[in-house]
Amino acid sequence: MSLDQGELVYYGPSPMYYGIGEVKDTIDGFVAVDFRGTGQFGVHEDVFEPQYLIPIPSATLSLL
Repeated sequence: MSLDQGELVYYGPSPMYYGIGEVKDTIDGFVAVDFRGTGQFGVHEDVFEPQYLIPIPSATLSLL
């Protein structure tokens, strides 16, 4: 899976804890995401393996 800079994603296993994030960069196969404290954990930035991130479909963006 390829995630582009600026794409909105959520952390698959626990979306409510991390919230919605924006892909900032890809570093050595990991994806840096800025969540801006949108979830219950208040995480601002974190790095994930791409298989744990789920892109938000463009059709759903209008519901956010």
